[in-house]
Amino acid sequence: MFIDSHCHINFPELTAIFDEVLANMRQNEISHALCVSVNLEDFPQIQLLAEKYEHIYASVGVHPDHESDTEPTQALLVQLAQHPKIIAIGETGLDYFRLKGDLEWQRARFRTHIRAARECRKPLIIHTREAAQDTLRLMAEEGAAEIGGVMHCFTESLEVAQAAIEMNFYISFSGIVTFKNAILLKEVARHIPLERILIETDSPYLAPVPYRGKLNQPAYVKHVAEEIAKLRGISLSEVGHATTTNFRRLFLSSSM
Repeated sequence: MFIDSHCHINFPELTAIFDEVLANMRQNEISHALCVSVNLEDFPQIQLLAEKYEHIYASVGVHPDHESDTEPTQALLVQLAQHPKIIAIGETGLDYFRLKGDLEWQRARFRTHIRAARECRKPLIIHTREAAQDTLRLMAEEGAAEIGGVMHCFTESLEVAQAAIEMNFYISFSGIVTFKNAILLKEVARHIPLERILIETDSPYLAPVPYRGKLNQPAYVKHVAEEIAKLRGISLSEVGHATTTNFRRLFLSSSM
């Protein structure tokens, strides 16, 4: 069995075919999925999905790209995270690729999420793009290691991965690791400890080979697992068992 540790099945592209998405999960042995929040406006919809489906979990947070959304406060994030199916804070972090200029507001928002995670004792889901050093710096300054979490859709260097692991974080690989040109990322997948790896789709985006360029969905996380198994020279079942165990340890240990 496999778990998609990061998807957006509340997005319109997937809600339009939701029954198919669920059926494909069952057919491909995807036992659970974590539907990740990107803004507060859509959070009620995500929470309803988690309440309706036993095998769907959810997070609460505001993506660093969303400058115009309702600005989350620490108190509001903690309040919304009290629901038992809300198992993480995020996604949060820094993105210097899509947004330029004075991004101090983005760093302040990231600090708010880290503080909320520490207060409510739920792990962080961190997005970082072209901002690795500032991301690690703020994680250290705000004590993110105390609560831990995951570096989602990881595309950084082995050194960044190791620094995050030292701060009690997991590294999550998306369909990008299946791309032929993802040479450095494949090296990260080969060398970091298996007990620190998660798998995800980030669907509806970043479909893995052989579906690259098409609509992504949680069922395709199996192809990410297959690539990691190939890179590490281990069985697919070993990757499935390890990443499922890792997910449960990170996100569900406090509620089990």
